[in-house]
Amino acid sequence: MTKHSEEPKRRRHLMSMRKPALKWQDALPSGNGTMGAMVYGSIQEETILLNHEELWEGSRTKPLPDLSRHLPEVRRLLAEGRYREANRLYPDKLREADYIVQTARFHPGFDLKLWTETHYAFREYVRELDMETGQVSVRWLDGPIRYERRLFVSRSDDVIALVIRADQKEAISVEMRLEPHDLKDAVDKAGRPLELPFSFESAVQEEFLMITGKRLREGTEFGALARIAAVGGSRTIRGDKLEITGADEVLLLIRLFPNGDSRAEMPNLKEKLLSLPPDYDMLFERHQSEHRELFLRAELDLGASESERAGVNEQMLLDAYAGEASPAFMERMFDYGRYLLMSSSRPGGLPANLQGVWNGSYAPPWSSAFFNNENIQMNYWQAMPGNMPETMLPFFDFFESLVPDMRKNAQAFYGCRGILAPLFASPDSGLKKNLQPHVVYWTAGAGWLAQHFYDYWLFTGDREFLRNRAVPFMKECALFYEDFFYEGEDGYYISSPSNSPENWADGSFDGAREISVCVNATMDFAVAKEVLSHLCEACNELGIEPENVEKWKAMLNKIPPYEINEDGAIREWMHPDLKDNYHHRHQSHIYPLFPGLEVTEETHPEWFEACRVAVEKRLVIGLKEQTGWSLSHMANIYARLGEGDRALECLEISGRSCVGDNFLTYHNDWRSQGITMKSMWGFSAPYQIDANLGWTAAMLEMLLFSAPGIIKVLPALPGRWKQGSIRGIQARGGVEVAIRWDMEAARAEVRLRSSRDQWLTVKFPRAIRQLDCTGGCRDSSYGPLYREVFVQRGQELKMEIEFDS
Repeated sequence: MTKHSEEPKRRRHLMSMRKPALKWQDALPSGNGTMGAMVYGSIQEETILLNHEELWEGSRTKPLPDLSRHLPEVRRLLAEGRYREANRLYPDKLREADYIVQTARFHPGFDLKLWTETHYAFREYVRELDMETGQVSVRWLDGPIRYERRLFVSRSDDVIALVIRADQKEAISVEMRLEPHDLKDAVDKAGRPLELPFSFESAVQEEFLMITGKRLREGTEFGALARIAAVGGSRTIRGDKLEITGADEVLLLIRLFPNGDSRAEMPNLKEKLLSLPPDYDMLFERHQSEHRELFLRAELDLGASESERAGVNEQMLLDAYAGEASPAFMERMFDYGRYLLMSSSRPGGLPANLQGVWNGSYAPPWSSAFFNNENIQMNYWQAMPGNMPETMLPFFDFFESLVPDMRKNAQAFYGCRGILAPLFASPDSGLKKNLQPHVVYWTAGAGWLAQHFYDYWLFTGDREFLRNRAVPFMKECALFYEDFFYEGEDGYYISSPSNSPENWADGSFDGAREISVCVNATMDFAVAKEVLSHLCEACNELGIEPENVEKWKAMLNKIPPYEINEDGAIREWMHPDLKDNYHHRHQSHIYPLFPGLEVTEETHPEWFEACRVAVEKRLVIGLKEQTGWSLSHMANIYARLGEGDRALECLEISGRSCVGDNFLTYHNDWRSQGITMKSMWGFSAPYQIDANLGWTAAMLEMLLFSAPGIIKVLPALPGRWKQGSIRGIQARGGVEVAIRWDMEAARAEVRLRSSRDQWLTVKFPRAIRQLDCTGGCRDSSYGPLYREVFVQRGQELKMEIEFDS
């Protein structure tokens, strides 16, 4: 073997497993943000699933019928308490107009199959992912010969590279083929076989494997080409397989085209593959330097030992079943969330969908679409604090591309200007397509998306982005609110029809705990208030649109204040008919606290406490309704509340129930131990990447909170995380932060580096005995846990803190 194939000395960001995958959801993922590969890791018959972010099919689109003339009727029904009738009205009108449409589905690419000659029962098997480089490796001992396969998806050359090596000459004999992905994954939600909407053709040449798929509904083609380069050995074509015998090394370079004419695309792929050097190590070095720079911008250390970090996934999960996740497990989940986001979201491409860029299902759960009532936002909560701002750019590009369709939604559904986001979308269409009431009546999506636009400005200080992208998008949202909201008798706005994502209100009316449509969902007003406030701040910053700023301020004064129920929890619906229903996983009414920044303990202590009560009801009364993504969401909320032990508890519950052997997360019932014991979609609970990415976001929130002008150091540090460090994380206001702590010794060190001169309020987790600061430092009016410090542009400010014991 070459020097490159030696066991890595640095084990800081490795994920190791001791068994191969039996299904695609258990494979190890590699990706460059555009293409993805999943390595099963079998020795004798290997499968590598190949994906591309632009593989979508099945869209059916029609012009939207005009429903706006029915808006007065649905509002009248709601005002009269006839919720069941209102719930049916718009969906029935859509059916009457024959508006039967379909969101496109993200579909698999192909399988690369490898059949390897074996002679002995294997020993010393390991399947491994190096998150620092994006390389997946499989190693084993076959008698006296040590074999390995290594794969990565190149960021620099846009190619999937796979090498097969052995530590003896002429030891590699392998057959290979490109074929359609395993048809056992062509099943519907109930596990029934699907009629496959594709046809396939494959071919083999001496140096190439190729396959083309045709989408039968659309008539479009997609395909893959693999170039084979071997050192030594002989080649034989056997039907649709290529056999290589007695080689020293075998290299495969693979590219996919997601849409196009195969007669033109295959020669293009061939030309590009032939232009690359047939040298795995050279290609890897070009790739890994770019990958490593992005991955290592932030790094977490929770004090795990090197032997703990070398532990295998399977054992970590078994240990997590005891109830306490190890520091090594938490470090690995933190790293994995970073790795998965950067591997499935890249400038110039699409944002990460429900499964990133990896999918082996021909009918993926919820089409694997882009959902904006929680999931797409959760995918990106970690991007800015985690120091990966470029991963946000596909998010902005995608939703800006949907603005024309979202304007059609606003006009057709409610006769409004501005934009109305669909609850979920695919790359080809932003029209509302689903007829379920909770989808039809969802109006807060665009405003929630707008939060990320403004947050990008808060983190980066990019004024051109603020002027040219954030403000225009927020103005579209504000236009919708201007036309959609109407004043009640008390002078406050009414939001009708309304929806609190996927939840159903309790109460004495017909349809309680069953229907989706409502009036005055708290989230509607929280999102609208945020959009209008951010617009005013942005325009004042830029010195533009003074007349609109006055209009938006007047609108803000008409938004009703939040309400608190008899339990002391913030109400999910601000209407006397609609009582809180704690038995649900969505927690949208807590939006002002998280993911919003409106409610903090400093600004609104009463609402802050009401949010705490509300989330506690979900974790205790509503625990059985929770799943992977909602537990990640709940962990983020507890982090905002400063309750680190509760945040960690949420992640640990998820770790015991919603995490697979390869640490991918699932939409799984926590009471059914093991991912495959409760079949929800075909043969398994649905894999969803949002909980993975939300997990990392929660850990960041536990270690650093930031809002304009204030940061909180270790705001929700769990009691068990006694020592640790984190570096490279970002705070709003353009501040990079590094923290090192030892709570047993009652010490911490904080380093701040700012992109501009500014005073910052810093809150510390415990009472301060002594604070040494290299810059300006003074007391804060907030109290003894706070200090105000002055950070100069480009200069590091260091604080050494001793806490009271």
